[in-house]
Amino acid sequence: MLNRAAFACLSCLVFVCSQITLLSAAPPDSAVSVLQPFVDREELAGAVALVAGKEGILATETVGFADIANQKKMPPDAMFWIASQSKGMTATAVMMLVDEGKISLDDPVEKYLPEFRGQMVVVEEDENHRLLKKPDHPVTIREVLSHMSGLPFKSAVEVPTLDALPLATAVRSYAMTPLQTQPGTHYQYSNAGINTAARIIEVVTGKPYEDFMQQRLFDPLGMHDTTFWPDESQVARLAKSYRPDASKKHLVEFPLTQLSYPLTNRTNRYPMPAGGLFSTAQDTAKFCQMLLNEGELNGHRYLSKAAFKELTSRQTPASVKQSYGLGLSVGPDWFGHGGAHATNMEVHPEQGIVIIWMVQHGGFPGKGAQAKNKFRDWALQRFGK
Repeated sequence: MLNRAAFACLSCLVFVCSQITLLSAAPPDSAVSVLQPFVDREELAGAVALVAGKEGILATETVGFADIANQKKMPPDAMFWIASQSKGMTATAVMMLVDEGKISLDDPVEKYLPEFRGQMVVVEEDENHRLLKKPDHPVTIREVLSHMSGLPFKSAVEVPTLDALPLATAVRSYAMTPLQTQPGTHYQYSNAGINTAARIIEVVTGKPYEDFMQQRLFDPLGMHDTTFWPDESQVARLAKSYRPDASKKHLVEFPLTQLSYPLTNRTNRYPMPAGGLFSTAQDTAKFCQMLLNEGELNGHRYLSKAAFKELTSRQTPASVKQSYGLGLSVGPDWFGHGGAHATNMEVHPEQGIVIIWMVQHGGFPGKGAQAKNKFRDWALQRFGK
């Protein structure tokens, strides 16, 4: 049997070992140590990784390069094409009109856009014929915001880029395109749907969509670097886009092929509500902080709590596997959205944090795609409740 002295020593040893375990399990103070190996292996060009709470920024980390060829380090205020992260911002603007009683989510789109009256749905098709019929019900605003409308991703006339047509012209082309599925029955990821909802903003308010966004969302939130048309100084801060080369081992630069150049051109480039925005990590965090606070930030309420709940709750039926709200993906304990060049924003209400991941990648060599999740894990462990 152990005497008292031996037992005390053993107890002390157990305590010390437990403390060592706790210390070793604690996350590092900076995420750089987590992310830098991806840069060193040329699996990640560079990133701005940000964590915010309800009242402010908790951490801003930068690694790698905004421009590899010129060895330009990634700055905290780098600009990024956030692409489909625009969808959640557009849906938020739509919900402002719901709050004001100007529209209802279950209104048919054709109530505001008469060009959609008489739209048909494809019920049978092969290389020799296409059979159309009247849909079971007209497409609703809720359905265009949740990718349940049956509208295609884009129309046949949206070529070669997604920003080449005025919004009214693009939406008219959707109305002329048969629905691919019965409304409300299938999930079909659709830029056309989000753009259609944005056109309703214009019709209802009498303002251009981009002006409504600027006046009601971007300016009040202080999102001064969020724009469809980055100016010359913002273009100078735009991170280059990279993807794997032919060997799949290295990175090669490539242009934003979905958009027209020059990006500063306000004459021939048009705002694309489903994916045209450029922004910074800090600006995107402000939008997400507003959602983390259930529609309010710095004493200004943007959405009622009811509108916030609709926006961030699953709208897709149990019959489809995709969990989507209104312009936002919805997980079991988070909501947010990614972009075409791998940017991402997530709001974790229970943890009380926002996680912003800003990169410009059209694919990753090696294990580069894992960097985002590594940063998320670090952020949740370091700042989550």
